[in-house]
Amino acid sequence: MPRSAQLGLSFITTLLLLGCCRVEGSEGGLTLAGSTSVQPFAEMLAEEYMRKHPGSPPINVQGGGSSAGIQAAETGTADIGMSSRNLKDKELALGLKPIAIAKDAIAIIVNPSNPVCELSLEQVRRIFTGEIINWREVGGKDAPIVLITREEGSGTRGAFEEMVMKGSPISLRALRQDSNGAVRVIVASDPNAIGYISLGIVNEQVKALRLDGVEASVGSVKRGEYSLVRPFLFVIKGEPKGLAKDFIEFVLSPEAQELLAKEGLVGID
Repeated sequence: MPRSAQLGLSFITTLLLLGCCRVEGSEGGLTLAGSTSVQPFAEMLAEEYMRKHPGSPPINVQGGGSSAGIQAAETGTADIGMSSRNLKDKELALGLKPIAIAKDAIAIIVNPSNPVCELSLEQVRRIFTGEIINWREVGGKDAPIVLITREEGSGTRGAFEEMVMKGSPISLRALRQDSNGAVRVIVASDPNAIGYISLGIVNEQVKALRLDGVEASVGSVKRGEYSLVRPFLFVIKGEPKGLAKDFIEFVLSPEAQELLAKEGLVGID
């Protein structure tokens, strides 16, 4: 089967699963679906909301990718979509409304054993196009570079392509993964790998590289120094009501924004 057909089938399957889950959990509950980058933070906030509101209807948070989440919000198979990229004009034209809940940076990560600590944005682009194929070309060991990227439809990949690749295609040699967590696991296990993930889930298993001399950190994002910054969005159609309205208001509250900040995100001013 051609790759385009496989991607289409995968996307349709994701939407069907989201639709089925929505029907099961629709009785007074709330369903969020979409970006796997936003997902762990939405799950944390949902748990905190339900802890503060015992007896509240359940809040179900699902992945599927930004594009699937945006479409789920448009079709009503989810009450709230989650996206880690800005909405396109054609999506806004459908009556969808983005609500920024936080800002996130995309960190370029390598294995902690890799001696390379810094790259330029141009070097990252040339690595992911396949122009630079050996770590010695950027000051590292004589070893082949193993590329790890996200799948088509991922908000993280979309933001990476927009801010880093700038129209150049990602090499077909790159191994595609369906979540930030999967990228982190592979980079953590391969001394020659390089990938990109949400700054909010960087941990001691991987090393975030400085980019053009700027550290990937919450502080550098707040100061406007780090260049790879993207929005974390909730996506709704129409005005939110009931539990959806209450949950969104909670997420935008100072208390919830403080929780997101503790998890490595930058809150909305």
